[in-house]
Amino acid sequence: MLTEERRNLILKLVDSRGGMTVQELMQELASSESTIRRDLTDLGRRGLVLKVHGGALPASSGVTADIPVQERGVLHRTEKKAIAAYAADLIEEEDVVYIDAGTTTSFIMEHLKTRNTVFVTNAIAHARQLTEMGYHVYMPCGLVKIRTEALVGADTCNYLKGFHFTKGFFGTNGITRQQGFTTPDREEAAVKRLAMEHSGQVFIVSDSSKFGRVSSVTFGEFENARIITDWNVPAGYKNSSNIIVIEEPDRTIPE
Repeated sequence: MLTEERRNLILKLVDSRGGMTVQELMQELASSESTIRRDLTDLGRRGLVLKVHGGALPASSGVTADIPVQERGVLHRTEKKAIAAYAADLIEEEDVVYIDAGTTTSFIMEHLKTRNTVFVTNAIAHARQLTEMGYHVYMPCGLVKIRTEALVGADTCNYLKGFHFTKGFFGTNGITRQQGFTTPDREEAAVKRLAMEHSGQVFIVSDSSKFGRVSSVTFGEFENARIITDWNVPAGYKNSSNIIVIEEPDRTIPE
């Protein structure tokens, strides 16, 4: 079977079944694991599928639904870590910082250098890690959203209304000039929106794959935040005054 013929079959299988594992594709196409992984890598780079740990989802999955946090954590990992390192350098002593749930925001903790910063977060894992690092951490009550491990709902929003953050760092599922910053879940969007309104400086931390994508609910306008993103940002966005494009790290240095 020719390479392009096999990759077209992979696309049809992933789209028709809503996702396929590497093992399933190996059986369907009688191909080796290394061949299937190369095919998925190529299709993922071309934006034809969403490559996740152990397989692939339809390309539209990243727009219409939240991917479980464990799967999102392996996507664009180098870019997310570099973005998070830049974001962490913006955090100063005596800041009161809101950190949104998400995989890119999760890497911020690895690069913190302050001692007297206060953090507020709706992410269960973030709160645990920051507490273990010795920071003062506030966490709202609310409904636990399993797929993103975030607290959401009216109780979460009411709790956050009492804070005024010096800086806020937010993840997003999609970024466009017209629709702004979007996410699939209305309750999570409400928490993001309120926390942004209560932040003196607002930063979106997002790898460049989110540009041009639109999810179902807008939580912020494009102009109302500075966007920290990676070196692959689309040309049409590169010169926007509110976008910070970080430099590509030296690939010869291990992470």
